[in-house]
Amino acid sequence: MREKIRIELEKIAEENYRIFATKLIPNVDNLLGVRLPRLRKIAKKIAQLDYEYYLAMDDPLYFEEVMLQGMIIGEIKLPWNERSRYVKHFTSKINNWSICDSFCCGLKFEASEKEIVWQFLQPYFASDAPYDIRFAVVMLLFHFVNDEYLQKVFTLFNQIKNDDYYVKMAVAWAISIYFRELPKLTMAYLQKNQLDDWTYNKALQKITESLKVDFNTKIIIRTMKRKKNKL
Repeated sequence: MREKIRIELEKIAEENYRIFATKLIPNVDNLLGVRLPRLRKIAKKIAQLDYEYYLAMDDPLYFEEVMLQGMIIGEIKLPWNERSRYVKHFTSKINNWSICDSFCCGLKFEASEKEIVWQFLQPYFASDAPYDIRFAVVMLLFHFVNDEYLQKVFTLFNQIKNDDYYVKMAVAWAISIYFRELPKLTMAYLQKNQLDDWTYNKALQKITESLKVDFNTKIIIRTMKRKKNKL
């Protein structure tokens, strides 16, 4: 099965897309160049078959094979208490923003499982590994943008002290999403927070880049920039 899928990936790979994607994803030298929609289509098929066998592969040859494993985990129909073991194993394979963000986007769960997932994520925030933290932060922006978790989320953001670029970017991105969906409460947080200057200013920048934030609000956001901006 693995060899058959690998051959299929090689056949549908696009050299131009590989060159384009390689420029966007640092430290990746095994990219084939398969577009995400085509990977998702393959993932849906595998999720209905012998997905255990494919997820057990710990020696992937291509970037897309790792991406595919993450997509399959998002597709399989299992309650979180069973699926979480696949999630935990997969997070150890995350070593770039693309794998991380695609995985989080597709990792949906039932509304009744929200608190279980929240608790599952907590140890990742305490990790020293940058992509553990990014995984947790990106999960929040995709699945926990609501009033119920807002203050807990902001408390977590204040506690993150990791200086990795991709951690800081994830936090800034998340704050911009919270502002877009919950502007008043997020504005209150921006006016009183414990973020480092770089992350804070980057969050403001991303808010002003949003097409869903009105012009007058963007003017106010720009006036809030801190003068110190060190990474």
